[in-house]
Amino acid sequence: MKKALQQITFEFDAPAEKSSAENIAVVNTAPQPPLVVEMEEPQEMIEEKKPEETVPAVLPKRISSTRGRKSLKENSVTADLIQVPDDEVLFSKQYYSIGEVATMFRENQSLIRYWETEFDILQPRKNKKGDRFFRPVDIKNLVLIYDLLRRRKFTIEGAKDFLKRNKKAENKFAMIQSLEKIKTFLLELRSNL
Repeated sequence: MKKALQQITFEFDAPAEKSSAENIAVVNTAPQPPLVVEMEEPQEMIEEKKPEETVPAVLPKRISSTRGRKSLKENSVTADLIQVPDDEVLFSKQYYSIGEVATMFRENQSLIRYWETEFDILQPRKNKKGDRFFRPVDIKNLVLIYDLLRRRKFTIEGAKDFLKRNKKAENKFAMIQSLEKIKTFLLELRSNL
């Protein structure tokens, strides 16, 4: 025998006008799919059973988790959304904590720590406790690494080789960034005409 169950919800912020018996439990009568409980049935009950209509199951939309690795599609979409301030603002502070750096790049702190171990150009200062403090120069290097890995889709080994072979890669990257700023300015100017 199958029995449909109803869901009971509790309202703790109910108005004071109701009696205490009414505040205890409120039955939710919204239509919900019935909960099916399978029980062993005697042999005579099985013979009387009628065939049921099968309803196609609607799968709920997959909820993306915040844990684990991001997909390549998510990485490419967020590659241009980093929030590193301009040089004047960036160099106004001597050190940035790893939490501040991670929020600038919209990445996990563990990934920033991993990049620090993989790339020799990142040399954050550490206090006696072991907390990392990034200088503005380190953040500029992180922008270069982030660009190689996320936007240009290099592997870590490929990015290491690129940085070793191209000692002037930082200068080239700075020039590319300034040209992109000019391009966005010109596009805005064109759209305003």
